[in-house]
Amino acid sequence: MTKLTPMMEQYRAIKEQYPDCILFFRLGDFYEMFFEDAEIAAQILEIVLTARDGGSGVKVPMCGVPFHAADTYISRLIAKGYRVAICEQVEDPALTKGLVKREVVRVITPGTVVDVSMLEAGENNYLVALAENESAIGLAVIDVSTGDFQATEVSGPEASSLVLSELYRLRPAECLIPAWTQRESILYEFTEKFQNSVVTEMDPTYYQYAWAEAKLREFFEVEDLVELGLESCPAAVIAAAVIVAFLESTCRAQLKHLSRIRTYQPREYLGLDVNTRRNLELTRNLKDGKREGSLLAVIDCCRTAMGRRLLQRWLEQPLVDVKAINERLDAVEEMYNSFSLRERIREILGDVHDIERLAGRIGSGVASPREVLALKNSLINLPAFKALLPEVRTHLLKKILELDTLEDVYRLLDSVLDENAPASIREGGIIKPGCNPEVDELRKLAFEGKEWLLEYEQGERERTGIKSLKLGFNRVFGYYIEVTKPNVHLVPSHYVRKQTLVNAERYITDDLKNYEEKVLSAREKLVLLEQELFQVLREEVACHVSRLQEVAGALAKLDVIACLAETAFRHDYVRPLVDDSDVIFIKNGRHPVVERFLGSESFVPNDTYLDDKERRLAIITGPNMGGKSTYMRQVALITILAQVGSFVPATEARIGVVDQVFTRVGASDDLVGGQSTFMVEMVEVAHILKNATRKSLVILDEIGRGTSTFDGMSIAQAVLEHICSHIGAKTLFATHYHELTGLDEVLAGVFNLSVSVKESAGTVIFLKKVIPGRADKSYGIQVAGLAGLPVGVIQRAGDILRSLESKGGVDKVEAINASNVVQLALFQEEHPLVEELKQLELDDMTPLEALQLLYRWREQLVAPSKKGKRNKRGGG
Repeated sequence: MTKLTPMMEQYRAIKEQYPDCILFFRLGDFYEMFFEDAEIAAQILEIVLTARDGGSGVKVPMCGVPFHAADTYISRLIAKGYRVAICEQVEDPALTKGLVKREVVRVITPGTVVDVSMLEAGENNYLVALAENESAIGLAVIDVSTGDFQATEVSGPEASSLVLSELYRLRPAECLIPAWTQRESILYEFTEKFQNSVVTEMDPTYYQYAWAEAKLREFFEVEDLVELGLESCPAAVIAAAVIVAFLESTCRAQLKHLSRIRTYQPREYLGLDVNTRRNLELTRNLKDGKREGSLLAVIDCCRTAMGRRLLQRWLEQPLVDVKAINERLDAVEEMYNSFSLRERIREILGDVHDIERLAGRIGSGVASPREVLALKNSLINLPAFKALLPEVRTHLLKKILELDTLEDVYRLLDSVLDENAPASIREGGIIKPGCNPEVDELRKLAFEGKEWLLEYEQGERERTGIKSLKLGFNRVFGYYIEVTKPNVHLVPSHYVRKQTLVNAERYITDDLKNYEEKVLSAREKLVLLEQELFQVLREEVACHVSRLQEVAGALAKLDVIACLAETAFRHDYVRPLVDDSDVIFIKNGRHPVVERFLGSESFVPNDTYLDDKERRLAIITGPNMGGKSTYMRQVALITILAQVGSFVPATEARIGVVDQVFTRVGASDDLVGGQSTFMVEMVEVAHILKNATRKSLVILDEIGRGTSTFDGMSIAQAVLEHICSHIGAKTLFATHYHELTGLDEVLAGVFNLSVSVKESAGTVIFLKKVIPGRADKSYGIQVAGLAGLPVGVIQRAGDILRSLESKGGVDKVEAINASNVVQLALFQEEHPLVEELKQLELDDMTPLEALQLLYRWREQLVAPSKKGKRNKRGGG
């Protein structure tokens, strides 16, 4: 067995404690990686893989990165789903004999990142924990960078779909589940659907309720879980405790910014399932999953990062409480109507840094001097916000502007922190002049010794008579006295030669050397003293983290309200009337995203009226590319925006609050799951029919198109009947089954809409206007022509269509039943082979006999046509 060097033994011992991490092992000015870690890191980070003597002459793989640039490399490893353990030297090498003691001070995982350089400014970075018991599923979620900690527990038949929707909304960077979870467990089903999330398996002992309760009481320093609002949520208690335990084992730093946990219920917000969030492209587009092209990207003009994050949360969690919605709308309207107020607020917000994340880094004990300075420069603006309080009248704006101005925290920072504080704690220059006498004295000695040097230089010239004598300094020799060669005979005996040049000699003296040591010692002491004073300052500010978080939350709300008002002003949105009625009325509604890309002049607006009586369900017919899908989506988006508390793209709108929005649009296979396009469609429809209520808004696009015509039409009609008779949800139903338009005569609440077109000289012009009534055709062949199908194919399709239409096409919807379904015959005329086929005893035939029979039949069927072809050629 190879005997490792002492240093490699130390590395091995620490690595064994963190086998699932890439170990960044501090050696001087570098973090080094060895063995398999080095091989992995070298490939991902694209750095040189070298080798080091590991003992007994054995070379071990090694690579490294400079410690001052480590964040860049760590972020690349985290982005690939790896965990990184930071192992530091916890002793001063200059004061230690032998091997320096090293310890892991922090484990960075995808869900525990707090360094702003590794995070998207306008995005939350969530860590989620899941737990389940016999009756419920618990979910806890935290953004460690901001301290936003929440927990929920759901039960009942829809529990799994609610948790899936929450996971899709949160898009966690990392998900914690129990190590013993069976593969068939619902928790594995969740994590497998979100493959961009790193799954971390936790110790099963964490999933005992008694342990979890004690852990939360200890961490939050409360006597009872009632104080946390978790007294009746055992699964949520376990999930929250798992997160706390995980953070304690990884962060190894202070967690003062985690001072509270908020409980919530998904049902408190507008229900948006996974498919609806995806299909409506609320925060990410369907094409590549990025922000561009989403509703969020279109309405976001926030001035702060914390505002952008809150806007996304509002958009993903629209409200269902009419009073709360109108409170937001009142604030947006006031900001909309007061240009000067809005501009002043947005101007001040432009000078505010990300207080939420700055507070998180201060609470974690990792904020740099420059970050604390950024906090100070943000706090100076708080009185300016409060000064606007007399100008506002709405309840929400008054509540926001009655904020804590944190003047005591500002004074503390201003009294200690230098205006040019550096990015690193190791550089000095952190403490303000006049703040600490010892710092001032050391700083004067270290950096203001020019006067002493000038006096010493002048004194040596006078003592030696060497008028050209001068003092100098370089990094190799430190301070020196330089004498030109012609004057070397005048040099005193106590001068010690240090360096010979072509035209001069350089010397040192005891006085000069003592001064140099004093200066260098002062600089070292100064840096250490400033570090100590800064850490004390940071800890004092950390005591006010909860106040900082309150202010950050208030400013984020103010930013979002100003953003919604600015968006409404720029793009001609109006305030909707939001109430508890069952009416959705939209006049000249526009799709907010499509309009932005087309331009308001090119977009064709449309009206909508739905209620729970005569106009519950609209059957929409018309051509592909006519605008049906855009129209339906815009109704859903306008409804969602209204319930967020935003103005909407229309000239008038009344939105009776809905409890859920469902969409079934598009087509996709789930090949891995073994589901066809049609199966996926039916699963989604089944989910809607099970969960929709009379207060829901349902968007259905082309139900039944993935199977045969009669099957698809039958399913579509049955779905429509079920919605009308058993659910009563307001529904927009687009279809190419024109036979279904007759349902308005037999089902109460059903009415027809169509997308208008104009035919001219054999071409079709899509007018994009939704009008009352039904369409008589789909113009599919014309659309196929626009898509570039060969002319011959288009012409042949036209011939076939005219032939089918001349025969009356398919029967009207009222006549659809089993007795009326006509199958095309296998053979159009009676053929001699048919009788032979009927008489066969298939069970008595061998495979060879069956094959021979098929060959004979083929000869009988094909031979006449071949003969005809030969005769034709021969006749030439």
